[in-house]
Amino acid sequence: MLPKRLTQLGLFAAGLSLGLQACSTAPQKPDGISSLAATRADVVMAALSEVGTRYKYGAEAPGSALDCSGLTQFAYRAAGMEIPRVSMAQRRAAAPVDPVNSKPGDLVFFKIRPGQYHVGLMIDKRQFVHASPSRRQVRLSDLDKPYWQEHLLGVGSYLK
Repeated sequence: MLPKRLTQLGLFAAGLSLGLQACSTAPQKPDGISSLAATRADVVMAALSEVGTRYKYGAEAPGSALDCSGLTQFAYRAAGMEIPRVSMAQRRAAAPVDPVNSKPGDLVFFKIRPGQYHVGLMIDKRQFVHASPSRRQVRLSDLDKPYWQEHLLGVGSYLK
């Protein structure tokens, strides 16, 4: 039986795990990641490595606890890039992207309620990884779901 953390990631992470273990000379990125520019792939892989990590407001401790913007900052830092710490500062500093043109590694921003904002990181055209306050952990969600569409503020990128 697969561990709960791997099950939550679904086939994408299973492919990631197998792809990283399959080659004895150099790790190979799974389909979907292998065609990305190296920095995009590094950002996505770093964020996915935190799936299952506990959510805690204000936290920025990978492997222990993260909040939404702590997760995105960690993922970019792992790829050698510095971005602002909080979600709205991340949005202001990112280059706007039309949501239909989003790519893995782009950030997706939401307004949950007045004064409460949220950020996630796209892993493909419809899924994003985020530190979910309601589910209390880093997890994957589907951007096409009505809840996320209703709260979507926009997409931004630090990547070319």
